Amino acid sequence: MATLLAFHAHPDDEVLLTGGTLARAAAEGHRVVVVVAADGLMGARPAEGEPPRMAELRASAAVLGVARVVHLGYADSGHGPVLFPDPPDRPRFVRADPEEAAGRLAAVLREEGADVLVSYDANGGYGHRDHVRVHRVGRRAAALAGVPRVLEATVPRDTVERLVRLVRALRIPFRYEDAALCDRFSARREITHTIDVRRFARQKQAALAAHRSQVAGTGRLAPVLRALVRLPVPVFGLLLGREWFTEVPRRAA
Repeated sequence: MATLLAFHAHPDDEVLLTGGTLARAAAEGHRVVVVVAADGLMGARPAEGEPPRMAELRASAAVLGVARVVHLGYADSGHGPVLFPDPPDRPRFVRADPEEAAGRLAAVLREEGADVLVSYDANGGYGHRDHVRVHRVGRRAAALAGVPRVLEATVPRDTVERLVRLVRALRIPFRYEDAALCDRFSARREITHTIDVRRFARQKQAALAAHRSQVAGTGRLAPVLRALVRLPVPVFGLLLGREWFTEVPRRAA
């Protein structure tokens, strides 16, 4: 069986773009590893224990069947026009030396003997600075470690447009600019893999619910997350039951 390593920017990202694929791979007997660049904290780490969002990530990973969770050691860079100074104990991911970050990830890839690396498309999905850096660091680490296959998680732009229209029609608060969001992600012609994960909708929804701080919080996506975790499982599967990837280098669809 293969080892699949999914590289994400922050805790909760593993669910939204790849949760069903990770659950399906684990259920089919593959080893699944999740690596996050940032721990979800803007400030210093707690003196004792791990950051709350890392604990939530481990709970989510257990639901999905993930065998191992790794944090590369960086702080969240935040989203918006202001890039705040680094915390005293570690750099923000976007300020880290990309070659150093790629080296850290490559070390995990070699240790695991990864057959597949999953990261993000060139836009970093919706454009968060940490997500864009995941794309760059992931590609470099795959080259350093000689990973045979690289799949970059994304969503077709026409699907994003439909989901945004649905959110607006339901009057769910959504603090994103529609046009900018719909210009990100990938054109459908660029997609090489569409994974049907409807059978794993219950696991994916439960994994999302494990990220309690994000679901119950005040973040820009929180109202949408709350709506998603309250949906009947069949409806959740209808909305989020497919996941998309582009293989690098691009092969036949």
